[in-house]
Amino acid sequence: MRFRIGYDIQYVFAHPTPAILILNVHYSRAADLLFPDIVSITSPGQLSAYRDVYGNWCSRVVLAAGRQRISSTALIEDSGQPDIVVRNATQVPVENLPEEALVFLLPSRFCESDRFLELAWQLFGAATPGWARVQAICDFVHNHISFGYEHARVTRTACEAYEERRGVCRDYAHLAIAFCRALNIPARYCTGYLSDVGTELPYPPGDFAAWFEAYLGGSWWLFDPRNNTPRIGRFLMARGRDAADVAFVTTFGPNVLESFRVWTDEVDEAGN
Repeated sequence: MRFRIGYDIQYVFAHPTPAILILNVHYSRAADLLFPDIVSITSPGQLSAYRDVYGNWCSRVVLAAGRQRISSTALIEDSGQPDIVVRNATQVPVENLPEEALVFLLPSRFCESDRFLELAWQLFGAATPGWARVQAICDFVHNHISFGYEHARVTRTACEAYEERRGVCRDYAHLAIAFCRALNIPARYCTGYLSDVGTELPYPPGDFAAWFEAYLGGSWWLFDPRNNTPRIGRFLMARGRDAADVAFVTTFGPNVLESFRVWTDEVDEAGN
């Protein structure tokens, strides 16, 4: 199965503005790209690339004053299979966790797991440790939060999402991550493309998606509390502690976002 993926983002800048971009497909999916996802900028200046502490591909650039368009389109191969479910994956005791997983047990800016300790054990302490417990968290979060793009707020934390009971996909992920960490399950925030293949019409506007991965049974496994069902056509871009680590565009100066489009379209072997 093949997909055409991409985005078109337009800003207006009052002054030349430094920015960090995390807009490429994650290196773990780079081999699936049939046509590279090259970042195109109206007035690119000097673009330099680096890997951040989580291994994500990042770009640094100074965006010129005026209207700037950041865009890309690529062709990517996918198995066409839904997200993997491993119901027998077990919880790993903290003392046996690999060192690289420990940071994903700690509270972070948007996932205040230390504030959920008592509540998490009240809600999920009786659930079987491992996959069943994480799925119980996803079921709760899926039903607790009401989705709506009108509810989007970039400063909303997991505690606020729990109290307000509304949000977008990042809020679902943040709340589920906070519960997992409170229960000693390493959890990391993920962002990327998600297709509408296998879902019912009408499709929502194109957007980047957020989900999370939990460390169970010696591996990282994907969970999506927003949709709460295995999906087809999911393409990872970046991982981190929470959304603050993996913003698509981080600008260091005032600007106006004029338009934002994302697409994940299934195509045939000829790319049509």
